[in-house]
Amino acid sequence: MTKKNDELSFEKSIKRLEDILEKMNSGNISLDDSLKLFEEANHLINSCGKRLESAEKKVETLIKNREGELILDEEGNPEAEDYEE
Repeated sequence: MTKKNDELSFEKSIKRLEDILEKMNSGNISLDDSLKLFEEANHLINSCGKRLESAEKKVETLIKNREGELILDEEGNPEAEDYEE
């Protein structure tokens, strides 16, 4: 289950979360199935959160370096920095 969820796109993960919520709210599933769905949803939420955090850091770096050259890491991705207000 974990490996499968790691391969889902962000949008597909959100859709899967919506499907899980619908099933759990239906009241037509067993306690064991509810627990399995809850575990899957928890993993998806964590995965989506990490993806959002990563995207936020990339955007922050792009904005911070808008006036100058974009700083890239060794893989060619924008270098991220912690956000400070």
